[in-house]
Amino acid sequence: MNIKPKKMSNKLFSPIQLGHMKLKNRIVMAPMTRSRAINNIPNAIMAQYYGERASAGLIVTEGVAPSADGCGYARIPGLWSEEQINGWKSVTDNVHNKGGLIFAQIMHTGRASHKANMANGTTIMAPSAVKLSGEIYTDTNGLMAYETPKAMTLQDIEQTQKDYVQASINAIKAGFDGVEIHGANGYLIDQFLNVASNQRTDHYGGAFENRNRFLTELLEQIVIAIGADKVGLRISPFGVFNDMGTSDDIHEQYTALAKTSNRLNLAYIHMVDLESMGASHIPASIKQQIRSTFNGSYILSGGYDKNSAEKDLELNQGELVAFGRPFISNSNLVERLEQGIELTPLNPDTFYTPGEEGYLGY
Repeated sequence: MNIKPKKMSNKLFSPIQLGHMKLKNRIVMAPMTRSRAINNIPNAIMAQYYGERASAGLIVTEGVAPSADGCGYARIPGLWSEEQINGWKSVTDNVHNKGGLIFAQIMHTGRASHKANMANGTTIMAPSAVKLSGEIYTDTNGLMAYETPKAMTLQDIEQTQKDYVQASINAIKAGFDGVEIHGANGYLIDQFLNVASNQRTDHYGGAFENRNRFLTELLEQIVIAIGADKVGLRISPFGVFNDMGTSDDIHEQYTALAKTSNRLNLAYIHMVDLESMGASHIPASIKQQIRSTFNGSYILSGGYDKNSAEKDLELNQGELVAFGRPFISNSNLVERLEQGIELTPLNPDTFYTPGEEGYLGY
């Protein structure tokens, strides 16, 4: 008797509805800092870079600062000025002209900043005046120690939330299909969520309900401003990047965030999992709890290749799979994965350098 081998699934390359959009496949280009925005303004090489990757079902941009105060890394783009909006229009037009869809990831760096990377008159702010350990790269002086941030006042919190909302409105004006709110990896929102950085004693600190408040209020405002189906959320429970830590109530905390995301009908939750790059293990229980609590789409991430992505999609671990670094050196990653073509290797030395080298023309 001849037994036919089980046919390999092609779910990864099948279309899916995500909010108001129909994606041509389930491959998401993950957000990756690339530091090519001179004076924080998107430019022609960025338009080409993102356009060349339009075969992804969805592109999520690098972190985009909602204000000058949130622009703590060298050469990261913003979404607070007309010049930036116009720069992004060339990016979104190029992606759309090539049949792609693109979300802007809104990211305020908070204490993960240095004044040497920021404009005059700006302030490094965080939930509490807790300094980040280690050093940050600056174009002017190379590596420099992090500075102690200003503890945000209630007025600072209100203004920063307004900045996020306006940046989200500006993103839609610039032609983006939606926004991903970056609540992960030790940046401002995660600094509110995490006990390692949040030492407040008011209603934005202490119990997890209070630590969640900044993000919960923010999501509510953004949903009102641009619509729930245009909003996704990125989270990183158990992440340790940028001096983050864990707490005894972390399962309850992130279950509550999933319930909030569900109540607001967000388009998706994007789970950060960097274990493949040496980060801490995320317990399967918290992933499953968030997955079962949230009714929207769930984006998997974490060192996937074609086979592991297909396997987890078949097991219903998520609806979409994010690929990061392989997209840097393989603009046609989708086609290479589908056809089994060998991937071009990376050049880490050019991940964050200005100019075209290591950005275009791999």
